Amino acid sequence: MKNFDINMLGWNNSWQREFEEKYLGDFCGRITEEHRGIYRVAAAKGIMLAKVSGKLGFYAEGREDYPAVGDWVALDRDSDSSGEAIIKGVLKRKSSFSRKAAGGTSEEQIIASNIDILFITMSLNQNYNLRRLERYISLAWDSGATPMVLLTKADLCEDLGERLEEVYKVAIGVEVIIVSAVQGLGIQEVRERIPGGITAAFVGSSGVGKSTLINAILGEEKQAVSEIREEDARGRHTTTHRELILIPEGGVVIDTPGMRELQLLDGVDGVNSSFKEIEELAKGCKFSDCTHNGEPGCAVAHAIEEGILSYERFQSYVKLKKEAEFMERKLNRKARMEYKKEIVKLNKSHRQQKSNY
Repeated sequence: MKNFDINMLGWNNSWQREFEEKYLGDFCGRITEEHRGIYRVAAAKGIMLAKVSGKLGFYAEGREDYPAVGDWVALDRDSDSSGEAIIKGVLKRKSSFSRKAAGGTSEEQIIASNIDILFITMSLNQNYNLRRLERYISLAWDSGATPMVLLTKADLCEDLGERLEEVYKVAIGVEVIIVSAVQGLGIQEVRERIPGGITAAFVGSSGVGKSTLINAILGEEKQAVSEIREEDARGRHTTTHRELILIPEGGVVIDTPGMRELQLLDGVDGVNSSFKEIEELAKGCKFSDCTHNGEPGCAVAHAIEEGILSYERFQSYVKLKKEAEFMERKLNRKARMEYKKEIVKLNKSHRQQKSNY
């Protein structure tokens, strides 16, 4: 069984203090994989299997209360030689990349937690999509991690300069790195940003080359990669689950499956950060409550007319902001309803107690 230096896994003094306050006498570990309620956890004495305690499951109000890949957890043992370990608690997350869970639910699905850098991976061939990139950047700013854009498969791009200029216009304030695993371009730049103790998650659509890039960083073929189809230059979907991997003499990477559906939660601030140039333009509008929809003296409309701001980017801003505001209202409404139900339940309990006397 391989031992781990938990500091290389990202452990720091902040988590040490919390752990000593809440879980003195227990053991710490970090979630590396999750498979239908069974977790793989990296701890000082190696990888072990674990499941949540009955108490933790009982008090969980939603999916976000269960461990996620990247979480630091408190365990009842330091190895599973005598059976599966029990996860007694989840330490407070310092960041989490989340989306609305698929379907009609408004639940949060945590893709990866406690990440320092979020590598938004987009290929420069058929996967190239600026509107999707804006959506990823909005979620990234809301996560608490530092977003970076990786433009992969540069060897397949014939108009690199033009596309790079387009990306700079939407990835404002975000570092952009051009990558080609075939040519070895950008690999060292990415690796240098993940020193010991740093956690980086790779997100993006299926077929953009996340697993290929991670293999190049690791220096071994750890992640499964399919051949690229000639007709559309895309690989088949190979990563089927989220996985945390320790880089030899480096930090930690989290590989994630390609996401077909990427819906916002209540991340209005993330949208504002992603479209900060529009927020700045709006300060010059004649009316403070300008909706940028035909009002006189609208600085945003003027910027579109002058070609300073593209109409497509403005439409993307409006769409994402409406989506985030809708989810914010929905989640707040849900919280209010839960609170009302709890008050009704307490009042009913009090009435029953009085009738017993």
